[in-house]
Amino acid sequence: MDESELAPKLAVLKALAADEHVTRVAASVGLPQPTVSRWLAELGERLGAPVVTRHGRRVRLTRAGRLLAEAATRSLAALEPGLREVEEELDPEKGRVVLGFLHMLGRSVVPELVRGFRTEHPHVRFGLVQNARQAVVDKLSRGEIDLALVAPPPGGPEFESHVLFEQELVVVVPSAHRLAERDAVRLRDLADEDFILLEHGYGLRQITDDLCAAAGFTPKVAFEGQETETVRGLVAAGLGVALLPHPEFAPPAGVRELPLTPRSVRAFGLAWLRDHPLPPAVRAFRDHALRAHEAQR
Repeated sequence: MDESELAPKLAVLKALAADEHVTRVAASVGLPQPTVSRWLAELGERLGAPVVTRHGRRVRLTRAGRLLAEAATRSLAALEPGLREVEEELDPEKGRVVLGFLHMLGRSVVPELVRGFRTEHPHVRFGLVQNARQAVVDKLSRGEIDLALVAPPPGGPEFESHVLFEQELVVVVPSAHRLAERDAVRLRDLADEDFILLEHGYGLRQITDDLCAAAGFTPKVAFEGQETETVRGLVAAGLGVALLPHPEFAPPAGVRELPLTPRSVRAFGLAWLRDHPLPPAVRAFRDHALRAHEAQR
């Protein structure tokens, strides 16, 4: 008797411990009575001692049978939550989606996506993980999250991604800056400026470094931060310039936003592992996000 054959027999023994009546147990587990009787005999043969003794129409567990039934109860109790989790993952109406995303997307983008999805799939649960871009991508690589919404989307061969939307990037300078009255600026006009940047690991830092490199210079770092509005405040204080998206709310006094020429954007993409099959609920949410993007185009 191999391990795959043992599990259902232990389930029968567990049921028999609660009701020492073979006919009723057979009905409760959906098996013919002769099959249940045969399985009990096979368990006894494997142990080298009977697991039940007959008393008229009923049976009683022997000491060996009682010990085995108690072990089966403990084992099956530990297994049942995992089985429920698997069932939920296989059912898109009851599964769980673990989504990683940038902090700024928690204000409106992600809540709107989740709200729209749950109107059609109200029982799907979500795990929401917010962090810097590289930390989110690392979690996706390790399989700790199902989907990542980051900018820029990861480009490695292990990933698949789809751009959902773009944000225009502008140069933010203090109001008294020498370029503040320009209608637009080229990035190379900033080669000698002090930059206020996000720390390494943030997507906007990568984009800024890449754009400056394409313009032929490495930005001089005056300050590094972890949040775009802090960067904007440091610019307002006259401590440097920055490359940022338009603010979600009114910018602080003391800054000017200047369009870049040529125009530059950062792309937000939804990414997943290429060779990692997505559970149905995750696949349904991914498809919802892609449809939502197409509807807004």
